[in-house]
Amino acid sequence: MLPAIKHSTFIKTPSERVFETLTSAEGWDAWFTKGTMLDLKPGGKFILCWIDWGPSRATTEDRAKVLEIVPNEKFSFVWNLHEGGTTVTFTLEPRENGTVLQITDDGYKSMDYFMECATGWGEALTLLKFYLEHGIIYGTVP
Repeated sequence: MLPAIKHSTFIKTPSERVFETLTSAEGWDAWFTKGTMLDLKPGGKFILCWIDWGPSRATTEDRAKVLEIVPNEKFSFVWNLHEGGTTVTFTLEPRENGTVLQITDDGYKSMDYFMECATGWGEALTLLKFYLEHGIIYGTVP
């Protein structure tokens, strides 16, 4: 088993707003996906969709299942079901001027997929930070 992927960032936004963005399909579509569906309850379906994503203009989707929801503190799900599944956990820690957001993604069996996602989550947190702090929405050019 490979180690867990861990990234964290400080976002100059209250934890309530960060949590709201992470727990709604509209929130995900603003910074990372297009066409995502999310049934926000333990065991709920979470389908992440990407349309014309990145330089290769890839269109794909990944299915997930919601595990845990603790308002303004924690959101977790199992995804990469085609790879055997990994557990993604976002934890939020309120700070005076914002939120420290940490992501842990655990359960990788393939080094190639681990490396892709280790890099990808770092980029994803940057996209989330830019969206919440500056209103930059995925797929738009300022």
